[in-house]
Amino acid sequence: MSELLNELEIDALTEMVNIGVGRAATSLRDMVGEQVLLSVPKVNLVSRDTAIRTLSENEVSNLVGIHQVFEGEITGRAFLIFPDTKSLELVRAVIGGELSLEEIIELEHEALAEIGNIILNGCLATIANLLQRNLKMSLPEILRGEPALFFNLAPPPEAGDVVMFLYINFAIRNRDIGGYIAMVMDVPSLSALRLLLREFIERTAGGSVPSDERP
Repeated sequence: MSELLNELEIDALTEMVNIGVGRAATSLRDMVGEQVLLSVPKVNLVSRDTAIRTLSENEVSNLVGIHQVFEGEITGRAFLIFPDTKSLELVRAVIGGELSLEEIIELEHEALAEIGNIILNGCLATIANLLQRNLKMSLPEILRGEPALFFNLAPPPEAGDVVMFLYINFAIRNRDIGGYIAMVMDVPSLSALRLLLREFIERTAGGSVPSDERP
């Protein structure tokens, strides 16, 4: 799957995601009232089956995810996914204070939706801005279940769907919480993204993009 984008394009996409995550961290810092560190080491392009297998192998079967649909020149679904056991810890880290477990559970749904909205919008809005395009985002939806649930939502995915898959690490209030960002796109959207990335590289490099053997 990585061959769908060349190394230069993957690097540009990784840079965009890191800028977006940095902006999301600033927004979360304002929300939390103290420093929030978010890191994304590398973006990977994988098949849906590989994404499901990675989550199944690395995490418990029960996951919680924040899901948003994005539409524009590139269209797809975006997810922020955590092990279900980490969701309350993340909410506690963000909300802070001496809240009881019952109070945290009561606030969990709303807090997760807000966290997901900040991070996914931060990433996608940044990518769209850097590509000089607009994206429309749906309201966040909370999903819970096994890994396959997140990558088989209706309408049925097409065989050619590609997942932009990356691990994200949170450091908030001395807690270390790991999760995943996943963006599911079909091949036409990925092709459109590739063209936009090449335009971005040309603008920022001030010259032509090195050609490769792929069309």
